[in-house]
Amino acid sequence: MDNLNNTVEESTDLGAVLRKGKEILLQGFNWESHKYDWWENLEKKVPDIAKSGFTSVWLPPAINSFSPDGYLPQNLYLLSSSYGSEQQLKALLQKLSEYKVRAMADIVINHRIGTTQGHGGLYNRYDGIPLAWDEHAVTSCTGGLGNQSTGDNFHGVPNIDHSQHFVRKDIIGWLQWLLCVGFQDFRFDFARGYSAKYVKEYIEAAKPIFSVGEYWDSCNYSGSVLEYNQDSHRQRIINWIDATGQLSSAFDFTTKGILQEAVKGQFWRLRDPQGKPPGVMGWWPSRAVTFIDNHDTGSTQAHWPFPSNHIMEGYAYILTHPGTPTVFYDHFYDGDDSGHEQIVKLMEIRRSGEIHSRSSVRILEAKDNLYSAVIGDKICIKIGDGSWSPSDREWTLATSGQRYAIWQKKQ
Repeated sequence: MDNLNNTVEESTDLGAVLRKGKEILLQGFNWESHKYDWWENLEKKVPDIAKSGFTSVWLPPAINSFSPDGYLPQNLYLLSSSYGSEQQLKALLQKLSEYKVRAMADIVINHRIGTTQGHGGLYNRYDGIPLAWDEHAVTSCTGGLGNQSTGDNFHGVPNIDHSQHFVRKDIIGWLQWLLCVGFQDFRFDFARGYSAKYVKEYIEAAKPIFSVGEYWDSCNYSGSVLEYNQDSHRQRIINWIDATGQLSSAFDFTTKGILQEAVKGQFWRLRDPQGKPPGVMGWWPSRAVTFIDNHDTGSTQAHWPFPSNHIMEGYAYILTHPGTPTVFYDHFYDGDDSGHEQIVKLMEIRRSGEIHSRSSVRILEAKDNLYSAVIGDKICIKIGDGSWSPSDREWTLATSGQRYAIWQKKQ
């Protein structure tokens, strides 16, 4: 699936980034970040973020919101939020630009909190603020006068009807404005809520450098036990990517779900029946954005957390494998110093070993207590309690930690 039509690749800025495949993202917040002077906090960390090798920082929703976390937006053009003032945000964006790290905007356009009661007595009008839509901008299934939703409903609030031309025109104008403010990348929140064809339209019109969608649905379970075969789960994510015209990547929830069970002593899960990595990474690595945890799955929400005593094994896996890896703020800055140092070392090995989003993976072992693989032609990894090391003398140990070791080929 990685032999893309060249016209798609050449026609957008996104294509250049995807061809290089060298991105490493930082999620620059958690669920509690709004309680602190967040823009100022991040601005102080920009030199370290750049020095560590991150290419982009995903920021929380930087706009006026009904909830302090930013995920119930109201006035999309008001940049003062619980995370800080407009001036503080612009200072952060300027600092990131100086250090050549891109800022990723969190694009929350599935739902929007109204200002005024309209049809049915619901707050489904947006009087008195920019993008002053009426009830026709809200889907009929969430109390508006628009059409049925083209995706899943985000319950309890007005969902935006993207099938309306005036809605799409206004959203495109807002996305283009965000780029003028200083954002360069987009993360599409709750991407299941509306048709991916609209994401394609928004990317084509606004031209962010890199885009990633949050297409999150449940993995396949038998009772509480994760099934071995997650092909239908990763296929749904791939279908979404395809429907964006292949212009957006997507978070690899399949790999997260499998990896966090594998590290508990079920490493056989990390090889699919075709001998490939079992997540989206195994089928379409240049569009797979891998991660261990985020503000929803981890942090204080802990909806689906990675086991805390296996965090570094998780990073050893995603930072040495194809796909575009993402590091979570909590693991990088809120743990002990050794965690920060180990992740930085893994990122260094990724660069020096010339691993990119399309690197080949040759899985050597995948059993209960041991996983080993050669990635590209310069990196070899072992994860788990099992004893293992490469037999050839051409390999030299590059780093090791609790239940993982990585070797590089001697130059």
